[in-house]
Amino acid sequence: MNCEAYYHDENMVEIFEELKQPKTLEELGLSYFFVRDLILKIMLTYGTVKTQRMTDITGIHLDILEEILGQMEKDGFCAQVGGSFLFSSVEYTLTRRGVEKARLVMEENPYIGIAPVPYERYFELMDKQLSNRFPIRIPDEVIEKTFRDVVGLSYAKECLVESCTIGKGLFVYGAPGTGKTFIISKASDLLPPLVIPRFIEFSGRVIQIYDPDFHRPCPEEPEDPRWIKIHAPFVFTGSELSLNELETTYNMNKGVYETSPIIKANGGVLLIDDLGRQRDDHEVILNRLIVPLENSKDVIYIRGVPVIFHTHFIPAFSTNLDVSIMDEAHLRRAPLHIFLRNPPVENVAEVFRRNLDEIGEEYDDEVVERIKMVYTPVADGGEGLQPSYAHARDLAQIAQAVRINMGRESVDLEVIERALDKHVLIALQRMDIDISQVHHSIRTFRIITDDPDNAERVLRLYGALTVAREDGAVLADFEDSISPSQLLEHLQNQGVGARKIEVISETKREIKKAILEHGD
Repeated sequence: MNCEAYYHDENMVEIFEELKQPKTLEELGLSYFFVRDLILKIMLTYGTVKTQRMTDITGIHLDILEEILGQMEKDGFCAQVGGSFLFSSVEYTLTRRGVEKARLVMEENPYIGIAPVPYERYFELMDKQLSNRFPIRIPDEVIEKTFRDVVGLSYAKECLVESCTIGKGLFVYGAPGTGKTFIISKASDLLPPLVIPRFIEFSGRVIQIYDPDFHRPCPEEPEDPRWIKIHAPFVFTGSELSLNELETTYNMNKGVYETSPIIKANGGVLLIDDLGRQRDDHEVILNRLIVPLENSKDVIYIRGVPVIFHTHFIPAFSTNLDVSIMDEAHLRRAPLHIFLRNPPVENVAEVFRRNLDEIGEEYDDEVVERIKMVYTPVADGGEGLQPSYAHARDLAQIAQAVRINMGRESVDLEVIERALDKHVLIALQRMDIDISQVHHSIRTFRIITDDPDNAERVLRLYGALTVAREDGAVLADFEDSISPSQLLEHLQNQGVGARKIEVISETKREIKKAILEHGD
């Protein structure tokens, strides 16, 4: 199979045939009243409006608009005020009765835009595309194109291809700057595209599916403008992720339900980056993903009614914390793993060179050689700093700024020396300051237990940095890689009961949250 057939296979050809633009209200799948109200809101917003403008906004064919507007005229909601014998040029405006009705409709649901797709049609077409999506044979041409700008990382590439072949999740771990996020971002390019609705209608409400932040349109589009063909999505979330953001929420200003990353990632990859640094406990977030991963479906609530949505995504988790941050139950959802060590010096130099080329900077070979010496071991005459792909990218950009400010025509040795001096992480390494220790945090746990003696003994054996007593509780300091549930499980395994565990933040000197309660 070549690239063209992979990106637009027989199944996609059939779908495009199905998605001709509807020319009757029945084919559109929406009620007369829904379409009427949408037109009322458009005329209230824009005043006098041509029918062609209505089509441009809603994607509804002129034949349907002619039928709807004719009935609206009979009902006294609107009137023609201009145009020629061509219906596309006819102008309409609201009557007084129409204005009153439109204002009521706008208060109930302010959505104005492309007409949505009926929920049943969405579910049917997603089933057709995703029910037999895996395993797939990814063409060599697609693999080569996906990794054309990736230096080294041969095992990681192989693992990504296998993940996308069978649709199984990934766990990527390693030190900062080793390329974790970058390599995972390539995964979705290995997957075939799919067609999704821009918006869905359910019980008169509008649900937004298409998100231009995560969904990249393909060059070819279905005839029905309510649908869009996209490349397999890559949905990225990081330390800012909270449990609430994994839920679909109603946007009152837009009048739509905005779907969660779980639903937006359907057909692609969902990355939880910097696992363990989220505001909510990472185990609670991971537990929230179990049902969508097991069933490839999630439930949202529209006016209190449960509605099922497809969630056929490949989960990817990355962290620079200890591998134990994920327990066995969660690792089963991401059985493939990539451990990224500090990259070879030659690879860092090559990424630096490519970044200079990308931003159009001129340089000579001695500049690249100087970068190599920064990361070459001291025993071999270098500085012995820890190599990092992130350094390579940042240094190229800093060198450009230095070169411009120095008035030089190209990046030379003096420019690169100044750029090295200005890079914060390089400067800290040169001063023997371990940034991981600077930002290393300690969690203080308050364990409320009826067995403090045994609790203290078990906590010390478990690696507590310090242990202290207070009335009815034991206080213990651990590195932040330990979670409350891990601590509780260990205590229980050792025969120590704990009624409540609280996490105390030393940096803010306040209780952040009660993570876990047990017993009373």
